[in-house]
Amino acid sequence: MNLTPPSGIRYAHTNLIADDWRRLADFYTQVFACEPVSSERDHHGPNTDKLTGMPGARIRGRHLRLPGHGENGPTLEVFQYERNAPNPGTCLNRPGFAHLAFEVPDVEQKRAEILRWGGRDVGGLVTLDIPGAGRLTLIYMADPEGNIIELQRWH
Repeated sequence: MNLTPPSGIRYAHTNLIADDWRRLADFYTQVFACEPVSSERDHHGPNTDKLTGMPGARIRGRHLRLPGHGENGPTLEVFQYERNAPNPGTCLNRPGFAHLAFEVPDVEQKRAEILRWGGRDVGGLVTLDIPGAGRLTLIYMADPEGNIIELQRWH
């Protein structure tokens, strides 16, 4: 099996739709050291309508460079539609993308910081021995808008 990606393919970004994109971008910038890149976006008009399949769509937000991957690393695209659909709620077993994972030096310290920002626990803190990989401490939490975050630390 060839595990080398075809030439020209690389992971670019993950999009996160927010009810308050500025507040959520501040959360990821302050708590996880994400860095704003490029300019703030304000997408609307015929191309946005065509791209989204949503006539009259208006999308605002910004890309945040994820920590630990350098200048050309992937970004978290935090956007807000002028008219967001209702939030489906926080649920780990809902089909689709489940969580964003961040490796941190101190899980308890980062957990406390997330709680101060208005986040919450989704589950409890556990430490697992994973054969062939090592010892892992992790917890699932929700950011201030209910998106699930995994905090992890390898020992």
